[in-house]
Amino acid sequence: MIKQVEYLLLRSSMERIFISGYMAELRLLMCLSGIMIILKKIAITLLVAVVLCPVAGFTQEQKFQPKHSLAINLGHEHSFHGIETDGSSKTIILPYWGFDYNFQFARKFAVGMHLDYINEEFEIEKNLESGFQEVKRTRPLAPAVMGFYKPTERWSFGLGAGIEYSKEASYFLNRVAVEYGVEIRNGWEVFGVFQYDIRWQAYDTWTIGLGIGKTIGNKKQ
Repeated sequence: MIKQVEYLLLRSSMERIFISGYMAELRLLMCLSGIMIILKKIAITLLVAVVLCPVAGFTQEQKFQPKHSLAINLGHEHSFHGIETDGSSKTIILPYWGFDYNFQFARKFAVGMHLDYINEEFEIEKNLESGFQEVKRTRPLAPAVMGFYKPTERWSFGLGAGIEYSKEASYFLNRVAVEYGVEIRNGWEVFGVFQYDIRWQAYDTWTIGLGIGKTIGNKKQ
């Protein structure tokens, strides 16, 4: 009889231990299930954010409106290859007029046509592999197709190519330009420009000028 009671007590204890373990495991599973649900929600939120952020950026970029601008600038063109009346070399400084058209098709990029004109006659040394040669230039006209990178609203860095025309001869050139502009109001802007022209198998010049321009078209939002 005593053994039967002990057996019943032991069985009851084992059942309680089993039920307690089962309930603890069930609670653990429920806890893990809750954690998994939270993790899934976080993952879905991150996925939505990853998908929507580029779309939002693209939408904001779409707000930019391309714009055209016209500008006129004047300054002085310098060259170290000028010629004195006695035939010696000198630095010449010539006034120039600049006429610019730009098309800004993105926030940081633009293209344009820039034309420089010198209303004077002068002689200069042409730099050849065989040495220097004296050439005459009569009111040269130098258009160039330019591409610009605009890291900020005010700064522009340009690189382009064109041809300098004169009745004596024409020279292919590359042009490097740096511009800094400040908007006044209603699309009007004043700017300064530094420019370097490389005329291949001819001569180089550098210019400093000031100008004023007008934006035509919608501004960016």
